[in-house]
Amino acid sequence: MDCSPNSSDKKTLKRNKKIAIFLDYDGTLSPIVDDPDRAIMSNAMRSAVRNVAKHFPTAIISGRSRDKVYDLVGLTELYYAGSHGMDIMGPVTNTDSNDHPNCVKSTDQQGKEVNLFQPAREFIPMIDEVFRTLVENTKGIKGAKVENHKFCASVHYRNVDEKNWSTIAQSVHDILKDYPRLRLTHGRKVLEVRPVIDWNKGKAVEFLLESLGLNGRDDVLPIYIGDDRTDEDAFKFLKKNKKRGYGILVSPVPKETSAFYSLKDPSEVMEFLKSLVRWKEEEEEAN
Repeated sequence: MDCSPNSSDKKTLKRNKKIAIFLDYDGTLSPIVDDPDRAIMSNAMRSAVRNVAKHFPTAIISGRSRDKVYDLVGLTELYYAGSHGMDIMGPVTNTDSNDHPNCVKSTDQQGKEVNLFQPAREFIPMIDEVFRTLVENTKGIKGAKVENHKFCASVHYRNVDEKNWSTIAQSVHDILKDYPRLRLTHGRKVLEVRPVIDWNKGKAVEFLLESLGLNGRDDVLPIYIGDDRTDEDAFKFLKKNKKRGYGILVSPVPKETSAFYSLKDPSEVMEFLKSLVRWKEEEEEAN
C-alpha cells in the first residue's frame, strides 16, 4: 500500500475525467472521540467537502443512522447512506438500481424528490427490540453507550473499564442467540448488531455508482476514504477489478488493508480533498 495518493495519481486523474467521492464520517471527516455525540467535523472540513461536491458526485457512507450523519454534516449537496449502506438516499434516475423492490420515492429535507433504498427495512422492529434489550443489559456498566442506527444497533465500549469488555461482549452474544437473523460485527471499540443480509458499504458504493450512471465506466474513478473495518468492504469492491477505483485508509499506523493508499488522519483527508479541488479548477481553467 502506497502512503499518499497525491504524488502518483496525476496521470490516472487525467485519464479519468469523472471522479466520484465516497467518505466515511467518524475518524475520516471528524476525529475519533470518547463520546460519539461529540464527533463534530470542523468548519474547515465542512468547507472542503462542500467544495469537493461542487466538482464531483460525493456521498457519505456511515455506520450511523442516515438522519444522524446528515445532521452532523449538514450539507444538502451530498448523497447520504447510513447504517453501513442499508439506508441510502440517492438520486432519482432511469437506472436499474431504482427499480429494486426496496427502492421507494421520497423527498429530502428541501422537498426534492429522491430515492430511498432500504434493503433491511423488515429488520427495523427486530433492531428496536435488540436495542432496548442491550440498553437494559448494559445499564449497570459504567461508560457503555448503546445506539440505535435504525438498521443496526451498536454498543460502544471505548469508555468502559477494560476488565468489563468481556462482560459486554458476552451480553451481546447471549442476546443474539435468540436472533439467528442478526449478526455481530466489530468496529473501533464498538460492537455492532446487523441483519444477516448480503449488503455492506461496498454494495452501497456499487448501488450509488449505478444510480448516478457511473458504474462500470472506463472514464470514472471512484475514490473511497475511510478508517474503519467496515470500510474494507468498499476497498475490496474498488480493488476487485483493476483500475475500478482507489480505496484510501485513514490510519496513523500501517495496517493490513485492501485500500490502495493511506492518509494519517482527518487533517490529511482535508488536504487531499482540497488538492482534488485545486486540480479540477486548474483543469477547468486550462480548458
